[in-house]
Amino acid sequence: MKYPAICTAAATVALAFGAATAHAHNMTGVKSTHEVTAKPGALLGNHAMPGTVTKVDHKSGMVHVTSMGAHMVVHFPPPTITNLKAGDKILLHLGYSFEG
Repeated sequence: MKYPAICTAAATVALAFGAATAHAHNMTGVKSTHEVTAKPGALLGNHAMPGTVTKVDHKSGMVHVTSMGAHMVVHFPPPTITNLKAGDKILLHLGYSFEG
């Protein structure tokens, strides 16, 4: 069964991501915030994951990443990934929010 995923992602080599929340490391190496809120539009599940780029489609902006044993496909605006290539080590910053 496939589950939909709603996330924002930023590779540190391509995009800057700022959050005014404190982070902590857990045993898996994933950084996450401790604050949880259910307000519409609030960023939830905010965390960072180290990964390795396995494939980049510079035209569409789709980037394939392996992180912590999982394969993910994330999207970036194509102009922000012009220098990204397979084999690059990146840090993905992820989070989600509920629509109003």
